[in-house]
Amino acid sequence: MNHIRLHRRTTAAALAATALLALAACGDGGTTDAATGGGKQPAAVEVAGVNVKRDAKLHTSLPESVKKSGTVRVATDVPYAPFEMFVTEGEKELTGLDYDLGQAIGARLGVTFAFTPQKFDGIVPAIQAGKFDVAMSAMTDNKERQAVVDFVDYSVSGSGIMVVKGNPEKITTLDDLCGKKVAVQAATNQLDLLKTHQKACQKAGGGAIGIQTFPKDSDAQLALRADKVVAQVLTKPAAGWTAKTADGGKAFEVVDDPAASGGYNASPNGIAVSKKLPELTDAIQKALQSLIDDGTATKIFAKYGVESIAVKEATRNAAVD
Repeated sequence: MNHIRLHRRTTAAALAATALLALAACGDGGTTDAATGGGKQPAAVEVAGVNVKRDAKLHTSLPESVKKSGTVRVATDVPYAPFEMFVTEGEKELTGLDYDLGQAIGARLGVTFAFTPQKFDGIVPAIQAGKFDVAMSAMTDNKERQAVVDFVDYSVSGSGIMVVKGNPEKITTLDDLCGKKVAVQAATNQLDLLKTHQKACQKAGGGAIGIQTFPKDSDAQLALRADKVVAQVLTKPAAGWTAKTADGGKAFEVVDDPAASGGYNASPNGIAVSKKLPELTDAIQKALQSLIDDGTATKIFAKYGVESIAVKEATRNAAVD
């Protein structure tokens, strides 16, 4: 299953404590109530240290219903670090990459992106039923979903390699894992990736990867800290967030393979938009592209340690299979 959320619950649980500590230490005011209402946006909204200003032309291009309400209703499944998180466990304030990006897009369009938690498997049906206009929830753009919603793609992500700070084994690619012990969560795409790569290791004569499976990502990270393995393979976004937040960024770092900047077996992630609102899809795409062009999007991705998964062009329905 080509899906960024294949094992989302265990990943989210493993990162939750780290996420909350980091947010308490470095929040920038980019939060909202989970059921934020509509209303007119101010002239500028601060997101990731950037004042994002409204574009009058883009606002004019919005559907009449959105202009009238001043609100885009956004579904999101929380938590899934670093894309969507609660600022404080048990409370409603949201933060995360998707939330910040949504606030920036809303500010550029001159409307409020109002986020509401919704279980992941119910998001697309809720958009079809008219309960939401869009979804921002680390959703993989694929052909099956394109049949019922349109996507504006903002990232490309797959599997990444995380090592201890300083990368003492000088690991730069998957091939460097041959003949070494590597941690991975059981029953994930990342485990399949390592198993598949064994043939390449054998062909290169580097020895098989010593795959060590763990029930949770946090257990794998303990093994990495203890030098029982030389690396951990996990989703690239989770790797980036963990490296940024664990021990204040002093414990781990992510290997950035130039041949797979978004991660291995990467797929596009997009903002899902109701097919009943094509003008909204167009406006979101143009707003996102403007945020990419002026550097705002880069700063948002950098805030969460995942610059490498950002796209340079806001594409539509990028998945082809």
